[in-house]
Amino acid sequence: MTEKLTDLPQWKALETHHAEFDRVNLRELFKTDPARAERYFAQAGDLSVDYSKQLVTDETLRLLLDLARERGVFELRDWMFRGEKINLTEDRAVLHVALRAPETERIEVDGADVVPEVHEVLHRMAAFSARVRGGEWTGATGKRIKTVVNIGIGGSDLGPAMAYEALKPYSMRDMQFRFVSNVDGADLYEATHDLDPAETLFIVSSKTFTTVETVTNATSAKKWLLAGLGGDESAVAKHFVAVSTNAEGVSAFGIDTANMFGFWDWVGGRYSYDSAIGLSLMIAIGPERFEEMLQGFHTMDEHFRTAPAEKNLPLLLGLIGIWYRDFWDAQTLAVLPYSHYLSKFTAYLQQLDMESNGKSTRRDGEPVEWQTGPVVWGTPGTNGQHAYYQLIHQGTLLIPADFIGFDRPIEGTDPFGQHDALMANFFAQTEALAFGKTREQVEGEGVPAAQVPHRIFRGNHPTTTVTARRLTPSVLGQLVALYEHKVFVQGAVWDIDSFDQWGVELGKVLAKKIVPELSSDAAPEHDSSTNAAIERYRADREPGN
Repeated sequence: MTEKLTDLPQWKALETHHAEFDRVNLRELFKTDPARAERYFAQAGDLSVDYSKQLVTDETLRLLLDLARERGVFELRDWMFRGEKINLTEDRAVLHVALRAPETERIEVDGADVVPEVHEVLHRMAAFSARVRGGEWTGATGKRIKTVVNIGIGGSDLGPAMAYEALKPYSMRDMQFRFVSNVDGADLYEATHDLDPAETLFIVSSKTFTTVETVTNATSAKKWLLAGLGGDESAVAKHFVAVSTNAEGVSAFGIDTANMFGFWDWVGGRYSYDSAIGLSLMIAIGPERFEEMLQGFHTMDEHFRTAPAEKNLPLLLGLIGIWYRDFWDAQTLAVLPYSHYLSKFTAYLQQLDMESNGKSTRRDGEPVEWQTGPVVWGTPGTNGQHAYYQLIHQGTLLIPADFIGFDRPIEGTDPFGQHDALMANFFAQTEALAFGKTREQVEGEGVPAAQVPHRIFRGNHPTTTVTARRLTPSVLGQLVALYEHKVFVQGAVWDIDSFDQWGVELGKVLAKKIVPELSSDAAPEHDSSTNAAIERYRADREPGN
C-alpha cells in the first residue's frame, strides 16, 4: 500500500464524523430510533451479537466499511483462504482455517493440497486419544494413565489450557489434566508433586523442540519421572509424547517418533490449539467433541468468508474496534465473559490480539503513524464487578467492553439454579454502562446533596454483547474464530503483519546470554542497571545469604 492510512479520504471522513460525536449520546440514539436494538444485531452460527450499545450510527458504519474496502480487507481475506503467503516477513501462508476445513475441501500451499495432511494428523490424534481414554495405552509399569500434563508455552499452552477449562464439563472426570508453561520451577512442581509417575503422561508441545522454557520443563519432568520409576530410560517412551516437527530432537529426548504429532509452518502458535497442539484437549473431551469444536470454527470461517459486509460479525467488530482505538483513543478492550468456564478466555485473547497486532511497523517496513492493537484485559463476571467495574463506570477512561454470556448453563453445572442471577448481572451491567444515572434520577431518590455528584453515572460507555444458548464445543470454536478474524480485519486496515511475532525474540536472546553469567565470577557485560541487578542476584544466591 503506497498511501498512508491517515491520508486516505475515508480516514479523513471518519475524523470529521468523530468530531461531531460530542453531541451523540446513547440515550438519545435509542430514543430517536426505537428499532435500533433490532437493526444493530447480527447472528452467525449459534452466536448472537448486539452492538446497539456502541457509539456508532449508520453513518459511522458506512464510513468504516468504506475504509475496509479501500484497505483491501476483503481481498486479503480471500488470499488467506486461498493459501497465499500473506505473512510477508516470514514468507508463509496463514492457514489456521485449514485446520478445521472438512476433508472434502481443497486448500493449497505451493501447489499442494494441505487438507489431507491435516486430517491424517487428526485421525492419528483420535486413535491415540482413544487408546489413552480407554486404558489401552499404559505407562511403563502397566498402570493406566490417570493424569495428562501438557508442557508448552504461549500458544502451545494458552490455547489448550483455555479450551480445557471452557469444556471441562465435557471432559473425562476420572482423569486429571494439568498445564505447565512457566520456566519458574514452581509451575512444574505444583503440577507434578502429588502425582504418581507410573500414571502420568506428558505431552511436550514445541514445533522446533528447542523452545527454551518448554525444553527446560520437559527435561526436568523427565528427571522427575525417572527418579520415580527407578531410572530406566526406556520408560520415557511410555510417558512422553511430542507435538513437534523436529524428529531428531524428539528422538534424542527419548520419545518414540511414532508418537510425534506434527503441524506446519503456516500455523502460528496462537492460532494452533485446533491442531495437534490440542492433543491434551482431545484426550480430555474425546475425538467426537473435538470434531464438534472444529465444526464450530469452520462455521465462523465460512461466515467471515461469505457473509455480506453489513452483517459480517468479525468485520463489524474489527471495524468498531478501530473506531475506538484510532478515533476515540481508547487504549484497552475489556472482554468480560459471564461464565466460570471461560476463566482463561480473556488471557487467551490477550495473546491472540496483542501478539498479532502489537506492531509499529507496516507491511512494507515503514513506521506506523497511527494506533494499532489495544491492551486486552478482563476476568469473568460477576467477580470483576467487585474489582474494576468502578473504573469503567465512573473513571476518566473510555473502555469499550465485550460481554459474553449464555442463555442456559451447561447441563448439570447449575444444580442450585443460580444462572438467572448471573445473567441478571450481565444484562444490568450493559444497561448501566450505556445509560448511566442522571442527576435528576439520583436527586429523585432522596440522596443527600453532598453525595449526589458521586452517585451520578454519565453512561455512554460502549459495549457489545455476544450470547449463545449454551457453551458447547461448537460454540467455543465459533467464539475463538470470531476473535481470530476480528484481529485479522484490524491488522489488514492498519497495514501490519498480524502473523509474525518478532517482539517475542529479543528478551529470549538476551536471557540465553545472562543464564551463564548468573553463576559466573566474571563481570557481567550489560548496562549499569542490569549489571548491578545481576551482581545483587549473585550475592543473594550465595549460601548463607
